[in-house]
Amino acid sequence: MPINPKSDFKPAWWLANPHAQTVWPAFFRRQRKLLVKRERITTPDDDFLDLDWYGPDSGPLVILLHGLTGSSQSSYIMGMQCALLANGLRSVALNFRGCSGEMNLSSRCYHSGETTDLNFIYQLLRQREPKTPIAMVGYSLGGNALLKWLGEQRGQAQLFAAVAVSVPLLLDVCADRMDKGFSTLYRNRLIGELKDYIHQKRQHLRRNRRHQEAEIVDALGDLTPIRSFWQYDNQVVAQLYGFKDVHDYYRQSSSRQFIKHITVSTLIIHAADDPFMTAKVIPDETELSESVLLEVTPKGGHVGFIAGNIPGKPYYWLEKRVPSFLNHHL
Repeated sequence: MPINPKSDFKPAWWLANPHAQTVWPAFFRRQRKLLVKRERITTPDDDFLDLDWYGPDSGPLVILLHGLTGSSQSSYIMGMQCALLANGLRSVALNFRGCSGEMNLSSRCYHSGETTDLNFIYQLLRQREPKTPIAMVGYSLGGNALLKWLGEQRGQAQLFAAVAVSVPLLLDVCADRMDKGFSTLYRNRLIGELKDYIHQKRQHLRRNRRHQEAEIVDALGDLTPIRSFWQYDNQVVAQLYGFKDVHDYYRQSSSRQFIKHITVSTLIIHAADDPFMTAKVIPDETELSESVLLEVTPKGGHVGFIAGNIPGKPYYWLEKRVPSFLNHHL
């Protein structure tokens, strides 16, 4: 498929700045709590993953994947679950390890290229419901993991469609971008949350007498000096997951190289002004498989895409565009 030059997204005039688009949902969106059904799944390595189901017990199903330091409680996940149900689609939000509000039981957590848990959950749900139409939607880090997994599957994934939003397609480029200008504010907040997460994990493992796992986390050393994603990913992610170093991690985990192998009908939504990355991450048409549609909007920020003419009354465009694409392919 070609790059889509005719996106109908028009940013709210009062949120035209990319940072306003990015920050508004996190700080100002009022999202009611959903009556979800939580299910805990035991993983093959004796850990657990928490799934949050929303909607009826049968019918087409959409698996949702959150971004870095997010969860099923992130406003963009809950908002999409409401929008999907309004469009006749039930959903289940996967909380990556340690993101459901309760620390997991191993040193493992999650990263941009970690697709083992995603594949495990997909296989489990597919085995349970072999005839159910299933789709996936991923945001940011979750979108990167989704595109990588789709490429790894090379035709084996039985999905009717997939959508990836605001994906850091080249992790090294994105890490560089986060060290510049106003984007350092996002970087500082995220790095702070990640370091706090590792500190809490270390204490949790000790309390639960998971001594061997705690020693793995202890071996990461002092995280206090870390100030960038380059440093964090080199000291934490590369060590935890057996990469040679941060360069090896970024090389193996960046999803752009996997797009050409995707066979599922897939929409990639990207804003050209995304403050988490630069135009360098955007693939050209020759890198897209016939199953992939890349929709680049001039504005939209990072997982923003907020429209609406009346100040204070936003319209979340993704919650129209994503269900529309999914139902078109259902």
